[in-house]
Amino acid sequence: MALILCVETSSTNCSVALASDDTSITNANSYQVAHCADFIEDNSSSYSHGERLHVFIDDLLKRNNLTVQDLDAIAVSEGPGSYTGLRIGVASVKGMCYALDIPMIAINTLESLSLQNTLPSDYTIAMLDARRMEVYASVYQGKELVETTKAVVLDEDSFSRFRESGTITFIGTGVEKFENLIKEPAHRYVTSNPTAITMCDTAVLKYKKSDTVDVAYFEPFYLKEFKAG
Repeated sequence: MALILCVETSSTNCSVALASDDTSITNANSYQVAHCADFIEDNSSSYSHGERLHVFIDDLLKRNNLTVQDLDAIAVSEGPGSYTGLRIGVASVKGMCYALDIPMIAINTLESLSLQNTLPSDYTIAMLDARRMEVYASVYQGKELVETTKAVVLDEDSFSRFRESGTITFIGTGVEKFENLIKEPAHRYVTSNPTAITMCDTAVLKYKKSDTVDVAYFEPFYLKEFKAG
């Protein structure tokens, strides 16, 4: 049985989950994720991941009668997202993987965010707030990526070819400002933070395929250079 720790710190939600390829021990969750055994998360208005992340990991393992030595791999949300949050999550996971000599798995933040969508729609557009009228966004049809991750300055024409060709579930932290901009009730709008829960199925799949990253050289997918202020 493979056990994989999943770490998500790309937004204000500090989230950790335990993924298992044994679906008989998986935990019920609202996202219909098959391989999530347990999770802990807390969404705060401020970033305090540096204080909470390792506490959450310790608590998650202890309540499942596990230690870090029982882990077969660790998966991290690679970005895009908060520069500070991603840096904390990736640095922590790299340190643990190096010390334990286990594989590191990287999962695109918008991909796992899109998997939160359980509503019927032709497309899912996952978006994360990138300040002002900008978002990081990816477009999916089912689980297939149809428009790759990019920074988008929102205006009334954003995603127009998808809006004209079917129904869309917009999901993420940048949703509300776009809903207020286009005012199209035919689509669905779900404000949500990324969570480690929806990393679990992808983490198990990547582990089975040996789809891992180089611990020494891996860097977060920031998408844009960091700007203070």
